[in-house]
Amino acid sequence: MTQLLRLAAFHFGIAFATCSFLYAQESVAVEKRYTDEIKALANRPAVKAVFQNFTDWEPQTKQDLIRLTETPAPPFKEAVKARKYAAMLKEAGIDSVWIDEIGNVIGKRNGRSGKKTVVVEAHLDTVFPEGTDVKVKQKGDTLYAPGVGDDTRGLVAILTVLKGLEKAKIETDADVWFVGAVGEEGLGDLRGVKHLFKTNGSKINSYIAVDGDGISEIVHRGLGSYRYRVTFKGPGGHSYGAFGIVNPHSALGKAIYYFTSEADKFTRQGIKTTYSVSVIGGGTSVNAIPFESWMEIDMRSESPERLNGIDQLLQAAVQRALKEENGLKRSGPDLTVDVKKIGDRPSGRIEPTVPLVQRAMAVSRHLGATPQLDVSSTNANTPISLGVPAVTIGSGGKGGNVHALNEWWLNDKGVLGLQNVLLVLLAEAGVAN
Repeated sequence: MTQLLRLAAFHFGIAFATCSFLYAQESVAVEKRYTDEIKALANRPAVKAVFQNFTDWEPQTKQDLIRLTETPAPPFKEAVKARKYAAMLKEAGIDSVWIDEIGNVIGKRNGRSGKKTVVVEAHLDTVFPEGTDVKVKQKGDTLYAPGVGDDTRGLVAILTVLKGLEKAKIETDADVWFVGAVGEEGLGDLRGVKHLFKTNGSKINSYIAVDGDGISEIVHRGLGSYRYRVTFKGPGGHSYGAFGIVNPHSALGKAIYYFTSEADKFTRQGIKTTYSVSVIGGGTSVNAIPFESWMEIDMRSESPERLNGIDQLLQAAVQRALKEENGLKRSGPDLTVDVKKIGDRPSGRIEPTVPLVQRAMAVSRHLGATPQLDVSSTNANTPISLGVPAVTIGSGGKGGNVHALNEWWLNDKGVLGLQNVLLVLLAEAGVAN
């Protein structure tokens, strides 16, 4: 368990900012036509019936959450959970379901016209390594387990919405894809949704990601990030006998200094842009010149221009350090450097006036919350960067300790989260009957 705690803490450090909501909120008015639209939609008898079903089904919804949470989905190993989720979608009455080449679960519910496709999605993967104990423990009304909230609750929310649509026989005008995506966390680098848009992008007209609790936060701006692993390599040798050869650690130290000095000035103005030299390593012994020295760096901004700007500072710092270290050598071969991009999350923005964003805000307000427009890094980043209307909304309830072994979720008015997803989906997909 000590090793698991260490690994979980490591992933927490890398991934916490990946999925947690970064509260850079905007205050925007909700247009009356969308408020009226949502009010009329919520007053439909069939929709009211689904709302009642959500309440009646709470014991089963809880069992679905426990069942899926206790199915591990470590990074890059989501296949078992994917198969189980596909079976649950099929059992709920989806028209067709398949698992694509990269591991995404895609369930298609046919619309009357099918002229549009609306995706509603939650992610299958968690940050926790293989072997983590994912058994759900209940204390009072609170469920504790790694991944119980992020994002297994999201998966259960869209599954329950599907059940509600089927039970009430509500037909949408647009086709709706219910998706369980792989690779949202950490070094997964949004690979599931990137693949979805690479292979089906022309079919998708709008995108609703379900991630996080509550019903207030609406992410309409994608926080982009670049992540690099920079490795300086040399021949290595005895600290005395080989003295005078290039030293990768010296080059790494210079690169960090040059980069952070320039990045500090760059990030003191303009749209918020961040940087972190997060992990470093290399070397074998105190009496040995290392043969390699490496670091992993995270840079973030919702502005593509700012992100590219700080990236250029990193590249320049690395090359300057390489040149200077090679200039100091007294013997042996030159130092080399390998700069590998290990993460590339696109950034962008969907304007608050876009109908999907307005509808999400109107739903949040209709359900008694105060809508908050935020920026974050979620699966919605990819469609946002492509100009496809997209938001990330919450699945209800309350949660905490995300990415920690004692993660928890409390069903505090959790049905509001299900209503949240249902109303946003129906407003966007259109009700045909």
